[in-house]
Amino acid sequence: MAQPAPPTFHLDGSRVADRGGLYAALGEAVNGPGGYYGRNLDALADCLRGGFGPEPPFTLVWHTFATARRAPDLPPGYAQAVVDLLRGSGVTVELA
Repeated sequence: MAQPAPPTFHLDGSRVADRGGLYAALGEAVNGPGGYYGRNLDALADCLRGGFGPEPPFTLVWHTFATARRAPDLPPGYAQAVVDLLRGSGVTVELA
């Protein structure tokens, strides 16, 4: 019997301006309103190993990624570091 396709989640990045906003948007994308999926890179890595929501493999479509990439209150390269961690953990990340 064929395996079901991994789930797809959609992250609305239009209001990501800082780390808190990034992780709030990610948590809501994968766990619904008010959902948690990390508050920093280490916590995100823990979530990806299980127990806090979906485990890879899954697909994350990150809408308006450019907003996070240019967010003035995120360190340069931070949004890309999140993408790299997700991809390195088996998540397919599509940037829109």
